[in-house]
Amino acid sequence: MQVRYYVKGTKLEAEAWYAAIEPVFEDEGAPIAITEIDEANAVFETAAYLDVPEGGDRAGDFARAAGVPVERVGREAIENKDWMAEVLAGLKPVRAGRFLVHGAHDRDAVAEGDIAIEIEAGMAFGTGHHGTTAGCLTLIEEEVSRRLPRSTLDLGTGSAVLAIGLAKLGGMAVLATDIDPVAVEVARQNAAANGVGTLVEVVEAVGFASARVEERAPYDLIVANVLAGPLKEMAPDFARHLAPQGRVILSGILDSQHDGVVEAFVAEGLKHEKTLPIGEWVTLLLRG
Repeated sequence: MQVRYYVKGTKLEAEAWYAAIEPVFEDEGAPIAITEIDEANAVFETAAYLDVPEGGDRAGDFARAAGVPVERVGREAIENKDWMAEVLAGLKPVRAGRFLVHGAHDRDAVAEGDIAIEIEAGMAFGTGHHGTTAGCLTLIEEEVSRRLPRSTLDLGTGSAVLAIGLAKLGGMAVLATDIDPVAVEVARQNAAANGVGTLVEVVEAVGFASARVEERAPYDLIVANVLAGPLKEMAPDFARHLAPQGRVILSGILDSQHDGVVEAFVAEGLKHEKTLPIGEWVTLLLRG
């Protein structure tokens, strides 16, 4: 059974809770979200969707992670179903530069000159509707248009939306990785459905720990739309796998986490070149 545990407060409180909760539950892949639930009164909610054994309760785990009394924690049982697949039909196409990310139900929205990415995300993250995905696609178009990378890595590919965009934009081979075997399978299916199955190679890997990742290094371009905590931890690995003058595009980063991520990568010798904000999220461009 999955239960949504949540706590309500100001925007600053919600961001602080998110930052505290994220590293605690990241190993189990628990979705975590911040939502503005009362615009008039500026009330925000931080929630985590946790797997709970029948008859169990993890409100205490959530409260300890967030640093709040357990009495403040709300609970809502979630029906075990593929919510992503269910809501996808109601999502409108998303444009990011020349990219148009859409579901099968919106193929008629593709216009001449669009780089269409058709995504049925299933249980994998990345439909293009999240600001982090749109930010990555925008910077990918800018950077690939400037200089075509010879070797590219999409770390934490999810639905493979970024890898597909790279392959379609530059006609280049892309190595895509994900820690989740379900995401790996979904990514392969999406790449094939978009006609780039021969260009996008998807492998299961934890971070950079993969023989295939090592074989294809160094990379002219690495993109990673994951979470701020893992990005900071892996900063040395990014630097080690990056070609001279290589570029890194990072997202999954809240505005409040921006400086910490930048500092971690600058400490490894990378240069921070650009920050693209979309809502409460930011996407970073760095160069080796």
